[in-house]
Amino acid sequence: MSQTVLRMEKELKKKVQLNYLLHLPDGYEKGSPKKWPLILFLHGAGECGDDIELVKIHGIPKIVEQKPDFPFVAVSPQCPADSSWNVEQDAVMALVDEITAHHNVDSKRIYLTGLSMGGYGTWHLAAEYPGRFAAIAPICGGGNPKRINELKGTPVWVFHGAKDNVVPLAKSEEMVSTLRANGGDVKFTVYPDLKHNSWTTTYDNPELYAWFLSHSI
Repeated sequence: MSQTVLRMEKELKKKVQLNYLLHLPDGYEKGSPKKWPLILFLHGAGECGDDIELVKIHGIPKIVEQKPDFPFVAVSPQCPADSSWNVEQDAVMALVDEITAHHNVDSKRIYLTGLSMGGYGTWHLAAEYPGRFAAIAPICGGGNPKRINELKGTPVWVFHGAKDNVVPLAKSEEMVSTLRANGGDVKFTVYPDLKHNSWTTTYDNPELYAWFLSHSI
């Protein structure tokens, strides 16, 4: 008997959960007509687990601890241990939807950034949800160049240390060169003397936030 070609289609319900940090800037008022830009921050592998305080060690959560007037709503989820941002993408986007629905967020100015594992997550999430983010900034990460078509319409600013001994610079170079070859909107900053920690310098640079704010959907 020959094989029959069939197709199964079924809608599945999925329960997701994530711990996260939420920053609301000084001047934020619930019920106000003012809409704020949002930054979604994805941490690196070292901050995975269930101790949310770890997420404050680097990046945007560290910045907002020092600068309560940081002019963005900032959402910083924590990836569970033994998982990855790719695995948690449904939970992350459900979180973005929830924050956008219940806070004064400008849905045309949602930005995405992450470091190391979170840099990989940034590339992945932007490809999975093309057009959802007004701009992205992956730091010392990498992505799948075969998905470049999904990324062409999103402004990208890539950062990497030339001496990175954890994630090779070539991982970012491959994405940038493929994007450029396909007409993508991409900036590339290489720090000649930095190793893996290229994020501290990047997140301390006010030009990054001005660049984010120059883009909207």
